Amino acid sequence: MENLSIKVAESEISYRPAFRMAELPQVTSSNEAYRVLMDRWDDGRLELLEEFKVILLNRRARVLGVVNISQGGFSGTVADPKVIFAVALKACASSIILAHNHPSGELSPSEADIWLTKRFAVGGDILGIKVHDHLVISKYGFYSFLDEGVI
Repeated sequence: MENLSIKVAESEISYRPAFRMAELPQVTSSNEAYRVLMDRWDDGRLELLEEFKVILLNRRARVLGVVNISQGGFSGTVADPKVIFAVALKACASSIILAHNHPSGELSPSEADIWLTKRFAVGGDILGIKVHDHLVISKYGFYSFLDEGVI
C-alpha cells in the first residue's frame, strides 16, 4: 500500500491585548461609542469615503479594539460578515458595535443598512456575539439603531 501524505495548512488563533482590561474604555451608551469611533476615524476621509468599522467589546463593555473592516467609495463599502465575526471570535469579544459613515452627512440609514444590521444580529445570535448597536456617523453626529429601536 502506498503511503499518502495529506497536506493541510496549520491555523493558530491568538490575541494579545496591549493594556490591562481595567484600563480599557468602557462603552455603555451610543454617545460613548461615537466618541470612541471619532477618536479613531481619519477626519480627512469622513466626508470623502464610506468606511465600515467594528468596536469589539468584552462582557463588561470594555473596548477590546476598533477594527477597520473596509473602505469603499463615496456611496458604499462592503461589510463581510465572515471577516467581522472572524475578528470578533479571535478577540473573544462578547459583543460588537457596527459602525459606518455616510460621506454625504445624511444620518438616516438606508434600507440596505437596516437589512444588513438585522442579518448581523441573527448571525451574532448564532455565534453568541451580541450585535449591541450599529451607528451611522458623520462629523456632526450619529444615528444609533439601538436608540431608535431598530435592533
